[in-house]
Amino acid sequence: MKCFVTGATGFIGNRLIEILVDKGHDVNILVRNRNFSNRNPKIKVFQGDLFDAAVLTKAIEGCDVVFHMAAYANLWSKDKTLAFRTNVTGTENVLKAALKNKVSKVVFTSSAGTLAPSETLEKVDETFPVPKEYFTEYETTKRQAEELCIEYVRKGLNVVIVNPSRVYGPGHLNKSNSVTILIKKYVEGKWRIIPGGGGQIGNYVFVDDVVSGHILAFEKGKPGEKYILGGDNVSYTELFRFLAEVTGKKYKMFHLPMSLMMGVGKVEFFLAENFGKKPLITPPWVKRYQQNRLLSIQKAQRELEYSPISLKEGIEKTISWLKETSYGK
Repeated sequence: MKCFVTGATGFIGNRLIEILVDKGHDVNILVRNRNFSNRNPKIKVFQGDLFDAAVLTKAIEGCDVVFHMAAYANLWSKDKTLAFRTNVTGTENVLKAALKNKVSKVVFTSSAGTLAPSETLEKVDETFPVPKEYFTEYETTKRQAEELCIEYVRKGLNVVIVNPSRVYGPGHLNKSNSVTILIKKYVEGKWRIIPGGGGQIGNYVFVDDVVSGHILAFEKGKPGEKYILGGDNVSYTELFRFLAEVTGKKYKMFHLPMSLMMGVGKVEFFLAENFGKKPLITPPWVKRYQQNRLLSIQKAQRELEYSPISLKEGIEKTISWLKETSYGK
């Protein structure tokens, strides 16, 4: 099989490429970094971005599947059009090129953030009505990109949408892998904060399960369908209880009131808007932390045979990896 992958240098994308190559597939990747180095003969590098139609067409030519994972997910940008241009216009450019090249399937990586929050602690699935408004540009533009995918299904392109939740595990320690950064800091005794009262529930999934879900979506996903790629639903308090249990390190934790987090977010946003300082947090993202995000993965289990590992096992694997690599030193 010949694959094209955007977002190849990202946390999930990098792991997807490793597994695709291990399975014997040829992989074309799109990278912006002109200094990107690759010595694997199974990987062909195309220099460019999501706005270069000629490069996209050439990179997708002859491919069986497109995994479109590239996205703009930063908390803040001086350029207020960047999220829309990357996540919506960039996605349309990929879909156009895929349709032109008659690709058999496109797997589009969206986000569980486009789904509704759990207002009554009910597990949200793909059938729940989506919110009319979102707190962040990231969620808004990813939802718009999902709608584009449905439009292209009507045009005859086989597109499947996957919605990963909070992904963690071995890989680049960047903003997309913030849960692993938290795990690392806890192991080192450098993280003692629980957001709010600790009761807010989120969904956590191991990176290899998300990658497996992408491949299963290509193999078994139905055109125009969405599949939640999640794992366990746990509260912040339960997350730190798992960490204490797995590491054998039980620290005294401090609850950070949401009101204080909001105050910090407002200051950080002010500094960003007026002085260009990248914020650690912004008010819209603090509001996100206040929501419950319980997810159901039954559809992916039923239609894709998706089978993620438990959070405890995932944390154990992540800590073992941290100990074995330079990240753990």
